[in-house]
Order: sequence, then C-alpha cells, then structure tokens
Amino acid sequence: MRPSRARPRRDGPPREGASLALDADTCRDLPVALAREWLETDGHGGYAALSVPFAPTRRQHGLLVAPFEGNARRHVFLSRFEETLVVGGRAIPLSTGLYPGVVSPHGHATLEGFDATPWPTAVHRAGEVRVVREVLLPGDAGVVLVRWRVEGAPGPATLELRPLLPCRESDALTHENQALHPRWSVTAAGVRCRPYPELPAVALAVDGAPHVAEASPTWYRRVEHPTDLARGYEGHEDVFSPGVLRVRLPRDGAVVVAASLGRPVAHAAARFQAAARTRRRAWREAGPGLAGLLAHGADRFLVRRPDGAPAVVAGLPWFGAWSRDTAIAVPGLFFARGRVEAGGDVLEATLRYLRDGALPNRLGATPPDGDGLSADGALWLALAVRRYDDAGGRDEHLRATFLPALRAVLAGLRDGRGAVTLDDDGLPVVAPHAAAATWMDARADGTPITPRDGTPVELAALVVSLHAHLAALEARGGDRAAATAHRRAAARAGEALVARLWLPAQRRLADRSVAGRPDPAHRPNALVAAALEDVPLSTAQRRDVVRAAEAALVTPCGLRTLAPDDDRYRARYEGDVVARDAAYHQGTVWPWLAGFHVEATLRAFGRGPRVRARLRAWLDGFAPAAAAMGLGHLPEVLDGDPPHRPGGTFAQAWSDAEWLRAHALLGGATGPAPARRASPTGRPR
Repeated sequence: MRPSRARPRRDGPPREGASLALDADTCRDLPVALAREWLETDGHGGYAALSVPFAPTRRQHGLLVAPFEGNARRHVFLSRFEETLVVGGRAIPLSTGLYPGVVSPHGHATLEGFDATPWPTAVHRAGEVRVVREVLLPGDAGVVLVRWRVEGAPGPATLELRPLLPCRESDALTHENQALHPRWSVTAAGVRCRPYPELPAVALAVDGAPHVAEASPTWYRRVEHPTDLARGYEGHEDVFSPGVLRVRLPRDGAVVVAASLGRPVAHAAARFQAAARTRRRAWREAGPGLAGLLAHGADRFLVRRPDGAPAVVAGLPWFGAWSRDTAIAVPGLFFARGRVEAGGDVLEATLRYLRDGALPNRLGATPPDGDGLSADGALWLALAVRRYDDAGGRDEHLRATFLPALRAVLAGLRDGRGAVTLDDDGLPVVAPHAAAATWMDARADGTPITPRDGTPVELAALVVSLHAHLAALEARGGDRAAATAHRRAAARAGEALVARLWLPAQRRLADRSVAGRPDPAHRPNALVAAALEDVPLSTAQRRDVVRAAEAALVTPCGLRTLAPDDDRYRARYEGDVVARDAAYHQGTVWPWLAGFHVEATLRAFGRGPRVRARLRAWLDGFAPAAAAMGLGHLPEVLDGDPPHRPGGTFAQAWSDAEWLRAHALLGGATGPAPARRASPTGRPR
C-alpha cells in the first residue's frame, strides 16, 4: 500500500501510520484495486461496501444493502451508479463495470487516489478536471449519502447517474424477468422506484444542484462478480436500471444524492455535513496507527436488533449475530476501549436472547435457523462475563443478571442432555458429531472435518475459569459454601485437564482427549488454557505451550490452526466451498487467536519491557493484513503459507476485537482506560 500522491481534501493532515490512502498506480491496477474493499455501516444491520473502483466484485456488494421492516435478511437494493461527467463537450467515465472478459466503462483509468478513512473517498482526474466522490452512512436505517464534488471544470458540468437496482437478497442473484415493474416516478426531490411489490421502494433525492430525470428502463446483462467465481459460486447476474438522473453542477460545486428505502431523505447535503463532523471527531479520538484504524472501525460491527437490543455482527458482508462470536469479540470491541457498561449491555442482551433457546436447560441445542447458537457459546459468554468483571463492571449488574446466568450455564452442563456435558472430574465432554461444538466447526456431509468430540482443551479451560469466577462471585455475595464448592470443582477439573492433556514428550498440551487418550494434533487451542490464570499449569508448562506455538503456529498475521508438519495441513484457503471447508481449520491462519497468544505469553514470560516490545512489534506486523482486503479491518482468515493471502469475510469482528484486546494487554490505549478490578483469585494478571 503506497501513500497517495493526491490525497482527498480533509480538515487537517492524516495521522501518521493510520491512513488507508491508495495512489493512482494502485487504483489503476485493476486486479489490485478490485481486491480491496471498503465498508460503511448504519448500525441497524445495513451497510455500503464496494471495491476501490466502486465495482461490485461479490454478490453482497452494494451502496445500499439493508434489511427492512418485516424482513431481517439483508437485501441489495442499490449496487452502484453508472456515472459519467460531461464537461466542455467531453464525457468522462467515473464508474467501472465488470462483465465476462470485458471491463466497461473504464472509470478506474481516471482514478487518482482513494482513501477509506475517515470515510470512503475516491478522486478522479481528467486533465484539469477533478472529481471527488464520497460515501457516508448517517446512521439511519436504509440510508446512504453519496457526494460528488467537481473542481477545475472549464464551465458547467453535468453528472449523469444511472442507478443499478438488483433489489434482491444479498446472498442471491437476479436475472432479467417479467415480474419487475420497470417504471420510476418523479418526486419533488428526485425519483422513486419499486421494481417488486414485496420489497420497499428505493428513493433517490438530489440536493445541491438542479436535475432532470429521464426514464429509460435497461437491463445490464451478465454483470460479473469475480470474487464469487473464485469462491466456487455462480458469479453472473442481470441488473435493472430504470433511467438516468442528469444533475447540473456549477463550477467547483457539489451535489449529494441520498438513496433510501421508502421515503426520500430531506436536506441530504446538510445531513452529509453533520455526519462528516461526527465522523471526523470519532476519527481523531480513535488514536494513531493500526490501533486507531481498528478502534475507529470497531463500531461497524455493532447493531440494534428490531427490539432495540444491542448486538454484535460476527463479520461482514454475510454473517449475522452469533453467541460465540459475540462473546469473544465483546472484550476487545468494548472493554479494551473503555466502554465497559456498553459491553455489559451487549452480553446481557445476548444472554436474554438465548435464554429461551439455550438457557438454562438446553445448552448446546441445535439452534433454529438464524439464531447463531453454538454448543460452546455459553462457555465463551461466561468468559466474557468474567472479563466484564475484571474490567470493573457494576457489582449489581453481576449479581442481578450475570450470576444467575452463570449458574444456569453450569446447570445446563450438568443436566447431561445437551451437546456438551460434564464427566465425573467436571471436565466438558462434547458428544460425537455435535453441531457447531467448538469454533472449529467446519463440516462435510454432516461430518466434522476437524473432530472436536471428547474433551477439547479450550472448553476444559473455560469450565475451570467458570468455576473459579463463580467461586469469587459467590464469596462476594456471602455464600461461603457455594464458593468453597466451586473452588474445589475448579481445582478438580484443572488437575484433570493437566493430567489428561499434557504431553510430556512434546512438552505441550494436546488438542483434546477422546476416550481417555490425548489427541496430539498441534493446534492453537492450547493457548486458551495457557492464557487463563486458573488453569493449574506451571510457569514452565505455560512457557512450553507458548514456545511450541511460536515454533509452528505463529505467523506475522495470526496463528495457524494446524502445524505444517501434520499430514492434514492445508497451505491455502481457496477453491470451492468443499475445498475451503477442508482447509478452514487445517492450517488456515486466524487473526483472532492473537489475543490468547499475547495473553499466554505475558502469563508465561512476564510483562518485562523486552517481552512487551516483541509482542508489540508482532501486532504491528498485522498492518498489511488490514489493507490487503477489507480496508481498515482484519479478515476472517488467511492462508497458512506465505504470503498469507486473506480470505473469508473482509471484516471480522473477533479478528479486530482480539487484536485490540491484545494491544490493550500490552498497555496500548484506544479510548478511556477502564477501571480494573483485582483478580478474583488474587493472582497477578
């Protein structure tokens, strides 16, 4: 990623090391530019996301992608505009379209620069004429604002905008059909189009310049989505456009077009300016470097459910809110940024949302469609509650809300009817072929690719941590008998964990125990046990776990899911669905594991300046991964082998969150410092 030669105009210079600016050479190298994606979100489940040339490369791309009232599934309503600037008798294409073997028009050829921060901004230049295109989501459900600014035009300029409206579910494709209503209606502010009666209308409101609407219904056939094709999916569709908006721009003037669902947006230019002021302030407060980029983007994962409850989207552009992902992401998205009670509210809402389906007596039940429930989700939620406690969460919140929930989690494990139960030593046992039993949950024909039945090491560690935290909470509440029982249960389970899973010859922990035999596969889950303070590993054993991971699993952008010397190791995460699922946890790198690696290293080797400096340098090395696909976000996964190409979702909540938590563990700040509570066990953190 090179610095931009012509950076979009901002109120002040960008922070050193925090820019995501791309120069003309990068923008005009079409394969490179198409591989980089930007993201805006509205806080209600909707977003805008496209490649740097504003060409959709996957079916989920679009300028207006949102759910709507009565339907929680995201739909792509407006994919992009076909844009042409007409000035001085010249027609200058600004947009880029992809078709089989053809690129048309060639708007990327005039791209002079692009910056994803603090909001997506592209700069086109043709001679002395300069066009700046900016995208902002003001925070309303189903609204996107696009501003064009023209500079250096020799006279009046006309911006011709043709909206492309797929109007379909974001995971689907559409084709030319007779069911579509092809006409739009002219409104006082612009136009309104409703291609399908079962979907809301799309309104386009023009603010800042006179305009003329010309109806000319057109199908753009065989629009190509190359990223979908590379992932083994169908990648062609037909996209409808109802007509052209011709906007007359004054010299050095600007126009804002607001696209919205249902009613048109009034005062779009003023709305853009207000949203820009808010964004600049947030951008300044986020801080410098990669930490600032990820902190600035953290709120993009936060949404409000239709009932107003807060939630965390696991990843964009296709994941929803899942219990496990939420639990892992909340400490980094909230507690590491000083937003302790906001994070507690998300955990409370998640527990409330799951209670009828999973707590207290059906822990690990197969979820209804869209629930995102996982067999181990409640155990990860229990760890997140402990991190809330450690960060200084309110005692009354812990006693009234979280303590009963933690008791219910344990009761669900003990009742023996779920996918995860407890054995005589108090260790968790995952039933064979349990769905989504752990985070390593890829399956082929219903069979786990990475079997996790038996006792997975990270779940065993989470149970030990749960007992230890319950002991502390019960003691603080005055129930000495319950506290003593949980301390004894933690000790018994912890001793059994070490006895069953420690591999003396390899000097590390096994990945799981099955029928009393340890599975020697070298995976990163052992770092969870080495990171958690109540697991009774010696300092020497923790150091051995960390050293083993550094020798085989640690990469410059996360940890491999399997050591390369294993015959099952897959070096590349690529190909169709079957090939990618086969590689998902068989060597593929996951950035989110960075948090547990840093935590385990600090616990094993202490917090001396050399240890922290080495870990900071490692975390700083993630910066290229935050610019290789999703600009300003870490991806879901990367290849196991160099050069570690990114894959999966281009913005993954727990990847960003665990990097931020690791950064905070090393003393880095991304917001107000949270209050820290003493460790429940009295041990040093």
